[in-house]
Amino acid sequence: MRYTTVTSVIQVIGKIWMPPIMAAMEYTVRPDDLKDEDGKITRDSIDRWVCLHTGDFQSITDWRADISTDDNGEPLDIVIDWRTEDSKITWYDCMYGSEDE
Repeated sequence: MRYTTVTSVIQVIGKIWMPPIMAAMEYTVRPDDLKDEDGKITRDSIDRWVCLHTGDFQSITDWRADISTDDNGEPLDIVIDWRTEDSKITWYDCMYGSEDE
């Protein structure tokens, strides 16, 4: 018997509290928690979730979401990418280190 596990994640970069340096974190989320009043997952609804659930950060610089959900029984993947290419680079530098180190 095989099982498939699908995970929805939000990757966040921003300044942490102490020391106030740039950091990155990945949050595993439930798609139902990200829906707005109309039951849709949008950039604004995810932004609201990020603002309310990322207490490890004193400020959020950017985020990326990769959400797997269903739409009337059909699988649906929603990817909302970083606002800038620099955010993507910062994410990888924070998570895996840069070549300069």
